[in-house]
Amino acid sequence: MPGDASSSDTPSRPFTDFPASPFRVDDAPGFDVCDWATAPADDGPDKSELKDRLADQVDAIHDLQRRLYAEAGQALLVVFQAMDAGGKDSTIRAVFSGVNPSGVQVTSFKAPTHRERDHDFLWRAVRALPAVGHIGVFNRSHYEDVLIARVHPERTGLPQDTAFWDERLRSIAAHERHLAFNRTVVLKFWLNLSQDEQKRRFLRRLQRPDKHWKFDEADVREREHWDDYMVAYQAAIRATHADWAPWYVIPADHKPTARLIVARTIRQTLEAMDPDYPEVSAERAQRLQRLAGSLKL
Repeated sequence: MPGDASSSDTPSRPFTDFPASPFRVDDAPGFDVCDWATAPADDGPDKSELKDRLADQVDAIHDLQRRLYAEAGQALLVVFQAMDAGGKDSTIRAVFSGVNPSGVQVTSFKAPTHRERDHDFLWRAVRALPAVGHIGVFNRSHYEDVLIARVHPERTGLPQDTAFWDERLRSIAAHERHLAFNRTVVLKFWLNLSQDEQKRRFLRRLQRPDKHWKFDEADVREREHWDDYMVAYQAAIRATHADWAPWYVIPADHKPTARLIVARTIRQTLEAMDPDYPEVSAERAQRLQRLAGSLKL
């Protein structure tokens, strides 16, 4: 089993038992963003049923996360990428609402700091990786350095030639392969939002004073580069989707449906990882029973 604690000093075989799904990329070289829907089918469950189904998934994730933490033999890294207003924050909040916070760490990646720019582009992501027994959640991630950095190389002085970005993508693929061979399961979600739905969400934020703090005027200007971002996402997914680090493209125009798909995929992945509470020896079990008896005196 991947992540067997007895093999903690040697790499295990990579975990590849990810759930099959219509939202999982199955042809990386032929991946085309235009082929993937941003909205769910019209005949899906209503919001009330979606909420109930999500609650069931959250309960299951809670139990599985406790087992993962106790086992302390493998880790799960969940990566979220999306355009602005894609629903990353609310999805993370909804899906992980029931977990023990001591075993889950959420890292939000903003523009690189001066210190981060002094290192290679993967450095800040490596520092945030989950330890065995933990779930790490990346709200944006190392992919920002082949997405926004590729669309706006002038902000960092990076080269604009394709060979440079191909090399960065190879670095990411190699990095994720290394994680997969060393007890960290890598699960990646792209919340696929349409331009029209993004505009509606921006307008709602502008019309609600309690949402103004979330709004960055630059987000509207970024809409002018939508096609460039789609090219960058397509290149990134083509180059880094792998059996041991798959991409799932989630229709994100309807948040309740997107949350349920994400939660179900995470639950199924944790089930396939099969974490369990450590077994104790018969001798230790007897000692514990004697201790329990002494406390009753």
